[in-house]
Amino acid sequence: MDRNLALEFVRVTEAAAIAAAVWVGKKDPKAADQAAVDEMRDRFNQIAFAGRIVIGEGDKDEAPKLFIGETVGTGGGPEMDLAVDPLECTDSVAHGRSNAQSMIVSGPRGSLLHAPDTYMFKIATGKAAAGVIDINASVEGNIKKVAQALGKKVTEVTVIMLDRPRHEQLAKEIQATGARIKLITDGDVAAAIATCMPGSGVDLLLGIGGSTEAVLAAAPVKLYGGQLYTRFQPRHEADEAEVRSCLGEIGIHDLSHVFSANDLAKGNTLTFTATGILSGPMLDGVIVEADRIITHSVVMRGTSGTVRFITTHHRSTS
Repeated sequence: MDRNLALEFVRVTEAAAIAAAVWVGKKDPKAADQAAVDEMRDRFNQIAFAGRIVIGEGDKDEAPKLFIGETVGTGGGPEMDLAVDPLECTDSVAHGRSNAQSMIVSGPRGSLLHAPDTYMFKIATGKAAAGVIDINASVEGNIKKVAQALGKKVTEVTVIMLDRPRHEQLAKEIQATGARIKLITDGDVAAAIATCMPGSGVDLLLGIGGSTEAVLAAAPVKLYGGQLYTRFQPRHEADEAEVRSCLGEIGIHDLSHVFSANDLAKGNTLTFTATGILSGPMLDGVIVEADRIITHSVVMRGTSGTVRFITTHHRSTS
């Protein structure tokens, strides 16, 4: 992808993040999400490209959407598929917690898995341990192998996971190994990426989270040299039927099929762009001052292999 277009996408996530940040702590997640969606759509439609949303806002939150199949951009320029989350972690913004961001994954047509909006079990780690994790292995086995790959004791390994009742047994299994656990209220995209980032303090992601978030995480994890493995975990019969239909379209008939990061986001002509709204393990959040707004973003390009962290000072219009 052209580097200028990558920088245009940074402006898109910056605008969405600033719009969402207005709603921090105001306990209105739908208003925050709507503000981010509206800003992202408007900015996309100012860019000379032909974009198609293949991963959009999820029905789980009954949220406003950049809906699947929607086209964005002026229609000229390159044709691209987009996975977007204008506001990951709506509840974090609504309640003034940590870790929220606006993000975009882009790639050529057909490069991103069109995942139905349900759940997946996930395991992710960075480059040093990418070759040793196995989603079908035991928790203990994975943690021991990651520890060995990183040159750590098991007691020094930190596993990051969503703080959910569904993870009670998983947490017990992690604790039994002696490894550390870092719980997060929301945001397993940033958590998966953090496993690849030196100095993040986390080594391994485990647990069940959104399938759309898995696709969003796949590209940056892959671009960092890490690995993400997932398999569908439908919530109910309707979910299972949708998953089976989706898998059937790509010739897969086993519900327990394991997807790697490369299966979810194919090829090297991928980009990942994100701007922090509230500070988390990946990015600092939006800072509002009297005369300016400061944003913190990351842009990754598969073609060049570059990872750029961008701090931008925006003139305040208030």
